[in-house]
Amino acid sequence: MYRFLLTPRWWGINLFVVLAIPFCVFMGTWQLGRFEDRVQSHEQAEKQPDPSTRAAKPLDELLPVDKVTSGRPAIATGTYADQFLVPGRELDDRQGFYVLNMLRTDTGKALPVVRGWLPGSASSAEAPPAPQGEVTVTGDLQASENMNSDGANARGGLPEGQVGIISAASLLNLVDYDVYNAWVTLPEAEAGGAGGAMKPVPAAAPQGSGLDLKAFQNLGYTGEWFVFAAFVLFMWFRLVRREAETMRDVALGLIPDEPASAGASPEATRAEDTGAEDTRAVAGR
Repeated sequence: MYRFLLTPRWWGINLFVVLAIPFCVFMGTWQLGRFEDRVQSHEQAEKQPDPSTRAAKPLDELLPVDKVTSGRPAIATGTYADQFLVPGRELDDRQGFYVLNMLRTDTGKALPVVRGWLPGSASSAEAPPAPQGEVTVTGDLQASENMNSDGANARGGLPEGQVGIISAASLLNLVDYDVYNAWVTLPEAEAGGAGGAMKPVPAAAPQGSGLDLKAFQNLGYTGEWFVFAAFVLFMWFRLVRREAETMRDVALGLIPDEPASAGASPEATRAEDTGAEDTRAVAGR
């Protein structure tokens, strides 16, 4: 009864099933591994002490930024240069903007420093100027942002003096000197001056170190791939069963072996029958 499984048509169906099920299982396992990695990273991050409580170190000793050095206090000395505003940034459930200044160091590179946050729309008139002369800053180290970072604006089209993403790639297009592939945020308000009106911007946890929405997306994708594998197997069994039942009915004579094509009109069927009778009559003569 099941010899039809060896026909060319069924060879194609069987090959698809044999390839599809392992692929779905592999993808589901891979997504599950991604979720488990994020859970493990989250657990490790919780066991580690708060990076901001660790001793400050010179900037160059903490680069490049990774999950271990992210949030660590970094020390840098230099002179403030260009100032930019970073609009569309939220703090304490309020919309506002960052005030970012480029700290030119003795190495020839500039370190982006987020001096603070102000509420409302980005306005250069409201942003306090940076301190003059050589300064030494201690800020929480952060990796360059990307389009997936919270608040990042990758669409462009911002007014002059504003930047949507805090990254070396975006800032290099606005200044004529090298930029560190990192930035720092000052944990405390600047002492004295108009800078004291700005609120400090807390350091963000490194991407991929917490149970964020992406982690649960990985878990959801895991279930989807396993459902796909089960669906392929279910449909294969259903097709086999239907084919076997059809062949059984043909063998029992319940349905003709070659039924008339669907949709043929009664007139066409009668014409075929009349033609067949004429042919038999001629043959009888």
